[in-house]
Amino acid sequence: MLDRAATCWCAIPAGTFAMGNDGADANPGDGEGPVRAVSLAAFRIGATTVTNRDFAAFVRATRHVTDAERAGVSFVFYLQLPAAERAHVQRVVAGLPWWLPVEHASWQRPQGPGSHVRDRGDDPVVHVSWHDATAYCAWAGARLPSEAEWERAARGGLEGKRFAWGDALLDASGEPRCNVFRGEFPNAPAPGWAPGPVAAGSGERNGFGLFNVCGNVWEWCADARDDGQRALRGGSFLCHDSYCNRYRVAARSANTPDSSASNVGFRIVAC
Repeated sequence: MLDRAATCWCAIPAGTFAMGNDGADANPGDGEGPVRAVSLAAFRIGATTVTNRDFAAFVRATRHVTDAERAGVSFVFYLQLPAAERAHVQRVVAGLPWWLPVEHASWQRPQGPGSHVRDRGDDPVVHVSWHDATAYCAWAGARLPSEAEWERAARGGLEGKRFAWGDALLDASGEPRCNVFRGEFPNAPAPGWAPGPVAAGSGERNGFGLFNVCGNVWEWCADARDDGQRALRGGSFLCHDSYCNRYRVAARSANTPDSSASNVGFRIVAC
């Protein structure tokens, strides 16, 4: 293993766990269930998602150009942009008007021209496709986790729970215990909370030592779906029970391997 990335690894012991969810909060059609016993060998996974600082080291070493940079456009949640910039966007995603295709948005410029990750080295890298994530893995001597590995690690040793810490989303003060949408989705964020990722190592660790496996940014996994899309896990800062409750550890999503957005990143597993 080359391990060129400055990754803090969490050791996940070999064992069998109950994967999936067939409860009332499962999303029909996502394939979360049935709950089944899955056995895995021991492995090591990153305590955090790959950060801007990590990805910058990869780009400096390889001169990698991301899919978003090649395309010249990537998707940004509309409230991450100033109102004046939103007014210039001419088209939106059908049925998802809060997603804006922003020219020249990329991992270095998460909100497009005028933004930069210079002072956000500890934030998760975003606007990376599955192709970009696997290129990073090849450089780092690592790989993407399987969905089973991701869920085993995200559960932190807890069986049958909705989240990495238990079943309750809110803490004693009534605040979410992870970075998910606060307020009324999608147009009215709670005062004092701005839509966007927080530092990859912020918040509390789960039982295996991982940060932010619920909310913050979606994480690419290695698995391919029958339609050629690649699996995504973990949810993001845009998840909200009124629209998308996929920040649960059993929840699943997917996208095409060249897709990128301001809420998509990845975590790696040691080879």
